[in-house]
Amino acid sequence: MQIEKLSPQFFATGQITAADLEIIREQGFRSIVNNRPDGEAVNQPGSDELAAAAANLGLQYLYMPVASGALTLQNVQDLKAACSELEAPTLLFCRSGARSTVLWNLAGRP
Repeated sequence: MQIEKLSPQFFATGQITAADLEIIREQGFRSIVNNRPDGEAVNQPGSDELAAAAANLGLQYLYMPVASGALTLQNVQDLKAACSELEAPTLLFCRSGARSTVLWNLAGRP
């Protein structure tokens, strides 16, 4: 898992699994934002599975799907609003991390 630093409190990465969440917590993350829609790939873990695993580890988890190539103004506004509510540091993820990074940049680097 390669994690890109977006700011002192926000980071982005590619697809994670439930098994990755323990490592993510050990690295100090407190919140996870899933920007990948369920069912985008056959082998992708579902948001319900990840949310349950995150909750078991005491991590905040937010499912905020953004369709590849179809980012909307509402997606940007939703992330901007959510960032003020999430406990930092926060890890955003999607398939590769690119969609999450673009979304975060468009949200004005909250």
